[in-house]
Amino acid sequence: MQPPLLTLAQHALARGATPAQAYALLARRTRQPLPSARAVCLALSIPLAEATTRLGDCYGSLLANPRPGSEADTGELLEALGVFDVPAALTDTDRAVIDLFLTAIDAMGGIRPGHQHGLDRWFTTGNLTAAYLSLAAAQPLPRTGDPARYWAALVAARELLATAPGPDTRIKLALAHCRTRAAAHTTTP
Repeated sequence: MQPPLLTLAQHALARGATPAQAYALLARRTRQPLPSARAVCLALSIPLAEATTRLGDCYGSLLANPRPGSEADTGELLEALGVFDVPAALTDTDRAVIDLFLTAIDAMGGIRPGHQHGLDRWFTTGNLTAAYLSLAAAQPLPRTGDPARYWAALVAARELLATAPGPDTRIKLALAHCRTRAAAHTTTP
């Protein structure tokens, strides 16, 4: 008798497999892509309702009619799409930082879909440092953006990030950049 998929997924992850590798192992073994992906999500403690939503979003394009031998590629795509992203437990400070990031995104005046996808994944996983560095390296669009609001939101977000224990030293230069840009766009009466 074969162990249930969830047990197999948990075992693969406990042995050091990435979620993509665990998926490929299960899908190759069972030839059941959707149940295999669901098992990996559940093994990562992603709630069933959330896993169902995530998998429903990509079922038709990745899991409905898989090509034999494509399990590893499909696993990598599922991972890149954020299907296996484990939601972080966010603090009130984290949520306030994300609110400031959303203000900055709005003030950009437009954002590339890939950049938005990356930011959404970092918000989900709680990787706020990566989100900050990404936004600090971007800039508002010339005609539709609001530079003063954009840079002010990033400076305020960095101040909140600095209150977190052990702030990442990589963001010091990004903060200096944001402060310089904010000062350049501040209007004086």
